[in-house]
Amino acid sequence: MSEALTIGELAARTGVAASALRYWEDLGLLPRPDRVGGQRRYPPTAVGPVGVVVALRGVGFTLREIGEFLTSRPPGGDRRRELYRGKLAELDERIAQAQAARDAIAHGLACPHEDILDCAAFTTGAAALLEGRTLDQAHERAHQQTRRQGHEPAQERARDPARERRPPPG
Repeated sequence: MSEALTIGELAARTGVAASALRYWEDLGLLPRPDRVGGQRRYPPTAVGPVGVVVALRGVGFTLREIGEFLTSRPPGGDRRRELYRGKLAELDERIAQAQAARDAIAHGLACPHEDILDCAAFTTGAAALLEGRTLDQAHERAHQQTRRQGHEPAQERARDPARERRPPPG
């Protein structure tokens, strides 16, 4: 299995489009292959570096960050650790945003109002977003509104599907 691969064969083995492989080469993410008769010829080991780029893209690194990652020396050095830390912080923020979005959607499902626009908690949260608050802050403000009205938070009702769309006790 020491035969050189064409770009189409490398693309087929890795599931990455040939155009992406060429682009990644242009960016320096992949080594330039030998050419035979003007056509790229990759060693079978080229699959590994393609897999590294795919894996780093899969966890959220940009192509620019991947370039920094691949060119940082020494390979286990401080720059890579900085990139890891930065990406973890970014992912933590995205997870927090996704959780806030999930909580807001759970409120919508469990809200006792037929029309969400009649819900004071929803309109309070929407107003908070317009004030420049984050979704998490707006959702917390909506919960404060719900508690002021003496209602059980929608998130608690959402945990019990049998209580969905039922007016809160009171």
